[in-house]
Amino acid sequence: MQFGIFTIADITPDPMTGKVPTENERLKNMVEMGRLAEQVGLDVFAIGEHHNPPFVTSSPTTTLAYLGAQTEKIILSTATTLITTNDPVKIAEDYAMLQHLTGGRVDLVMGRGNTGPVYPWFGQDIRKGIEIAIENYDLLRRLWTEDVVNWEGQFRTPLQQFTSTPRPLDGVAPFVWHGSIRSPQIAEQAAYYGDGFLHNNIFWPMSHTEQMVQLYRERYEHYGHGTARQAYVGLGGQAFMRKNSQDAWNEFRPYFDNAPVYGGGPSMEDFTAQTPLTVGSPEQVIERYLTMADHVGDYQRQMFLMDHAGLPQKTVLEQIELLGTEVVPVLRRELEARKPTDVPEAPTHAARVAAAEAERGAFDDSYKFETGDNWTGLRAEDARR
Repeated sequence: MQFGIFTIADITPDPMTGKVPTENERLKNMVEMGRLAEQVGLDVFAIGEHHNPPFVTSSPTTTLAYLGAQTEKIILSTATTLITTNDPVKIAEDYAMLQHLTGGRVDLVMGRGNTGPVYPWFGQDIRKGIEIAIENYDLLRRLWTEDVVNWEGQFRTPLQQFTSTPRPLDGVAPFVWHGSIRSPQIAEQAAYYGDGFLHNNIFWPMSHTEQMVQLYRERYEHYGHGTARQAYVGLGGQAFMRKNSQDAWNEFRPYFDNAPVYGGGPSMEDFTAQTPLTVGSPEQVIERYLTMADHVGDYQRQMFLMDHAGLPQKTVLEQIELLGTEVVPVLRRELEARKPTDVPEAPTHAARVAAAEAERGAFDDSYKFETGDNWTGLRAEDARR
């Protein structure tokens, strides 16, 4: 099982000091978080994609490439890659490039985005978000799996004899999780392709999460990818910890109460009771997250949001260290011991390359591809005739 942290990189005033980090500070802080996540033994670091204030994550590939040059093991992911407002061709190129530069330490969470004004900024209509997501992702898969693509759709200009470069590392595309908190169509999409489904349930009761994950698992089995419990599931999470539980509650309360996303809404007591947010000691976080599999089945990835609501960087780093050194080792050990043998491990590039090589057969010991000729529109074999 993989454990990690994700950030949406919001710029939020610290309610205790009034300090507002600059964009430069926030970006550097994210990189520092990623480096520490690897140092304390976490498996994944993910950043969201936003194109509107107060967020500063408009270019995930740039940030992840910079972090990739400073790390060695940690998987670099997105908390959301906007499949609706990004061109699938650019996604195919950018993430294959990142895959090469990081030695395969890349995967993606595809999402539609929920900020209405962003859609027209990129020439799209939010009312067609589901249709765009379905069409764009189908094209993206073809760009990664077919060396020469001829394609025509509704939301993009056609492609003729197009080869996306670079080709995926070792002939294996980055693993894709489909992220959605409310759209069954996206769970269906993930199941159809045999991809992962990540339910970032940080604002939702577990009953809703159970329904979405169960739908995905049932449809995964329906499409013949394996049994329902062999489907790839990821969850979101939130925690704030101190050695003493009451200290955690006292310290985090003003941040919770003033957070743009839920400040002025439910009380912290109600919110922690109804969602995965856990405020308390590391032992209480362990106890809470050991129960998640009881609701959704054994799963492959658990992500935590640690740096929101204006928390100072020093505090964020302390939280990451507690997560990596005191919480995750226990969760990893306990959850691994109870996992059935037929439940797959979390996907990695190395494991997927090995599976692809076994499927191709021993006679094909290297990955080959042939591009189209962008001047004549012919493949090499056609030109020779």
